[in-house]
Amino acid sequence: MSKPLNVGMIGCGFMGRAHSNAYRKVNNFFKRDHRPVLKACCARAEEKDKLQAFAESWGYESCETDWRKLVQRADIDLIDICAPNFMHRDIALAAAEQGKIIICEKPLAMNAAEAEEMVAAVEKAGVPNMVSFNYRRVPAISLARQILDEARIGRPLHYRATYLQDWTIAEDVPQGGMALWRLDVKVAGSGVTGDLLAHSIDTAEWLNGPIQRLVAATETFVKRRKHLETGKVEPVGIDDACMFLAIFENGSMGTFESTRYARGRKNYNTFELNGELGSVFFDLEDPHILQYFKYADPKTGAKIEDHLTGWQRVHVTNFEHPYMDKWWVPGCTIGYEHTFIHGLADFLTGLEGGAKFQPDFRSALRTQKVCDAVLESARTGQWVRIP
Repeated sequence: MSKPLNVGMIGCGFMGRAHSNAYRKVNNFFKRDHRPVLKACCARAEEKDKLQAFAESWGYESCETDWRKLVQRADIDLIDICAPNFMHRDIALAAAEQGKIIICEKPLAMNAAEAEEMVAAVEKAGVPNMVSFNYRRVPAISLARQILDEARIGRPLHYRATYLQDWTIAEDVPQGGMALWRLDVKVAGSGVTGDLLAHSIDTAEWLNGPIQRLVAATETFVKRRKHLETGKVEPVGIDDACMFLAIFENGSMGTFESTRYARGRKNYNTFELNGELGSVFFDLEDPHILQYFKYADPKTGAKIEDHLTGWQRVHVTNFEHPYMDKWWVPGCTIGYEHTFIHGLADFLTGLEGGAKFQPDFRSALRTQKVCDAVLESARTGQWVRIP
């Protein structure tokens, strides 16, 4: 018999939808003892109509307009934080104090100092916790990790990542408000560094190990924007674009680039890792494909015959590929929303005595430290070593 897991969702925007879909679908495709129940959702009082529509659309049993009340409810087992970044810390500390399971959207916090508090709180309370760096659960990216674990590319030499969008180019796009809070530094903490590069950093360190030191530069192309809530034209405090060089602890070199000013790019998230024996490449806009270059046999070191070398496009839909035995027949692709289902399925496995879920708060703290180092380096122009 399944065990109900009562969910309290805070936030009814894009991520609230993605997470709610995962709660509704996970037991249809993954056999788990726990069964998520959409018990309550929460948003600000001024969003009451939107909140009610969200609850009806996704099947939440009740609504709250005060997250503190939601956190204190005895009938809630799990708090899911899909609110803007500046709220993460306070909600997580309160939820941990109430002994709730916690799922939090990325980035974990506004900065590493806040993240340290959150890690201390969940570890003191002993509550299971998860941070939704969902791209680890793209089957093609998980396959890349498998290829690396099998030592198929040999010694890593170069890692390069890009994360490009174009939705803030227009100067008349305002900052602030519930739809555009990512442009308000007081709410978001940073721009592309915390929003996009946090994903790139988490993926990079999961695949290639810790970043040891880096040097960065950022740019804000539109210096002043109208604030949606005050109506005043105010300075823009977030970074529109960022690039940094990195040295990994394994000695490999990395380049990272992110911007919201790449005309024509909507969610262009790529990485390439080059090693002595081979390479892997991934592009989120072609998510069912992993490109793999095999230069030499990892077991013998013998070079592949010249007439057989070349990039392979692996169509990651076979039953032997990560997660794909739970979905359709080989050749049928899955999409973005499935990464959240995979993450939730793995998290439930951890609750049920399986492998502990990663990334948890402590792992996400590491990513937060790298983000802080990026912003510090951009401010000082100096190389920064990661604590």
